Amino acid sequence: MAVRVRFAPSPTGSLHVGNALTAVANRRFADEHGGALVLRMDDTDPSRTVEAGEGAIVEELAWLGVAFDEGPVRQSERGAEYADAAERALVSGAAVRDEDGSVRLRAGGTTLLRPDGTATYQLASVVDDLELGITHVIRGSDHRPNLPIQTRIATALGRRLPVVIHHGLVLGEDGKKLSKRHGHSSIAELREEGLPAAAVRAYLEELGLPEHDVQLDLPRLRRLAIDAIAAMSDAELAAAVDAPTEVVPVLRGARSLVEAREYAKLVVRPEPAEVPGEARPTLERFAELRAGSPERLSTDEARSLVRELKAVGGDLRSLRLALTGAPTGPELAAVVAALPREEAIARTRSG
Repeated sequence: MAVRVRFAPSPTGSLHVGNALTAVANRRFADEHGGALVLRMDDTDPSRTVEAGEGAIVEELAWLGVAFDEGPVRQSERGAEYADAAERALVSGAAVRDEDGSVRLRAGGTTLLRPDGTATYQLASVVDDLELGITHVIRGSDHRPNLPIQTRIATALGRRLPVVIHHGLVLGEDGKKLSKRHGHSSIAELREEGLPAAAVRAYLEELGLPEHDVQLDLPRLRRLAIDAIAAMSDAELAAAVDAPTEVVPVLRGARSLVEAREYAKLVVRPEPAEVPGEARPTLERFAELRAGSPERLSTDEARSLVRELKAVGGDLRSLRLALTGAPTGPELAAVVAALPREEAIARTRSG
C-alpha cells in the first residue's frame, strides 16, 4: 500500500512553530517512503477561520520548502461526505439522532453532527482520513485525547483508523506550550526576525519526531541562521535583502537577514553624520589612497588599505562614520570594498 500522509492545519493565520514541525515531519515521512502528502484545511469552525488564513499557510509552507502533492482539501466543502457517514452510523445503530437534530455515537456519546447538520471536528477528521486513503497520521501529542474518540467513530463506520504517530510539542522557556506570549511562536515571527527559511527548516529537521516535548532553542536557530546566510550565493543573499550584489561583502557578517538589510542600507542609503574635524587627516589620507586604486577593490585589497591607515594611527571610527553614517556596523574593509572609488571619496569629502 502506498504511503499517504496529511498535514491538517486550521486556517487561523500564520503557522505555529509546532504545526510547522508537523508539516516537515509529514513531508519527510512521505519522501522516505515514496509516498504523498495531502494538505487539508480543517475549517469546520467558521469562528476560528481567518480571512486569508489559508493563503498564509500555503505561502509559509512554500517558504519552508514543504511541498504538498494534493490539496488543499477543505472540510468546509465536504459536508455531503460527512452527512453520508453520519447516516451510515445511524443505519448501523452505532449512532442516534437527538431531539434537537444532532447525531451522536451510542458508545461514548461523541457528537458527530450538530443540530444544524454541520460536522464536528472529530467526525470530519475521521471521515477525511478514511476517504482520502491516509495510511499514517503524524501529529502533535496534544491530539492524544482524540485517539480513543476517533477510534470509536471509525469503528462505527465499519473501518479502522490509519496508523497514528504522535510527536512531542514545542514549548516556551517556561515549559508551557509555545504561544504568542512567549514570542517566536509562529513562522511569521521567525521571518520578521530575519531567520532564513533554510535555517528554520534545518532546525525543524533536527527536531525530527521528538518522543517528548522540546523547548524552542532560539540560540540554535540563530546559529543555523548564520550558517544559512554564509551558504547563500551572492545573488541569493542580495535578493533576500533587496540589495545590489556589489554590497554582498558587507552582508556576509550579518547574523540575520534583518541585520543584513540594515548593513545594506548603511552602504546604499547612509544617514547624514557629522564627522569630527580632527578626523580630517584620516579622511584625506583615505581619499588619497583610494584615488590611486582601482574602481572596485577586493575585500583583501580593502583590508590592506584599512591596515595602512591603522598603522599610521588613522581614526577608523570616523572613517566608518563618513562612509556609512553610523559609528558601528559591518567590517570596515567590506564597506570600502562595496563602494566604488568616486563614491567612497565623495563621502569622505562630504563628511
